[in-house]
Amino acid sequence: MAVPKKRTSIMRKNMRRAHDFLVATAAVEACPNCGELKLRHRVCEACGSYRGRQVIEIRED
Repeated sequence: MAVPKKRTSIMRKNMRRAHDFLVATAAVEACPNCGELKLRHRVCEACGSYRGRQVIEIRED
């Protein structure tokens, strides 16, 4: 089993953990076509439009 030869410094430990404190906020915006909330740069799941064009057909079940 591998054992570290030297102790990890506080600075190196904190630099490694820098991404642990980032909060992943999803960029959510309203669809200009139907007004539903959707992720940016994604097709709207409610109406199937992307950038003002109808991209996918949405079936009414």
